[in-house]
Amino acid sequence: MPLSPSKKFSARAALVDLQESSRGLLTECFRQFGIDTVPMTAEKAERLATEKFEACVIRVGSHAAPVLESARKSASNSRMVIYGLGGTMKDAMKLSPYGINAVFNEPLERPAALKLVRATQMLVLHEFRRYVRIPVITEVSVVTEKNQPVSASSLELSSGGMSLKSSDELKVGQAVEVSFALLTLPRIWVRATVSWHRPASKTFGVRFDPHDDRRLRIKEWVDSYLEG
Repeated sequence: MPLSPSKKFSARAALVDLQESSRGLLTECFRQFGIDTVPMTAEKAERLATEKFEACVIRVGSHAAPVLESARKSASNSRMVIYGLGGTMKDAMKLSPYGINAVFNEPLERPAALKLVRATQMLVLHEFRRYVRIPVITEVSVVTEKNQPVSASSLELSSGGMSLKSSDELKVGQAVEVSFALLTLPRIWVRATVSWHRPASKTFGVRFDPHDDRRLRIKEWVDSYLEG
């Protein structure tokens, strides 16, 4: 559905170093949700340190780190939503210290891109549900009750639990301890229980133990992230 000419944009997303075809497709997707796009090159990305942007899409690679570091150090964009474009999961993990939230896969396809923007647009627009889930990609260490280590990457985080992706299989109801670090949150350990598992997509969810007070640090981080 095309955006009404009378509808005003309430947020801006910077498109850094994207090819023209990718810029056009993502501009169309974001504008469906009232998000304007501002294309720029990495050389001109100092704007991220001085101007307010609610989101940023940047090609995953070595050049992305200094751009994102500069943006995160600015008072205006320390909490903006960061999307990666392309690259492998390993490449995306290298950007996790800067709080990368989600990744558009290449080749960029309109249905998948639109689905990702739709899933994250409330975070960009600061229109939060009561039980918000924050998309965030970071490395997570999972240890089972038998001390079996499992490597995983996070997909979404809430104050009550998180969804993850891993090649290892875990059973629903299984007790685990998860360990991870986030932007402005030093590494934390918390007990949890596997609440669901989808083998086809290699994803699973954990619910934090309500009796483990360490989970309160996660709640504080989530609240601070949203307030920012």
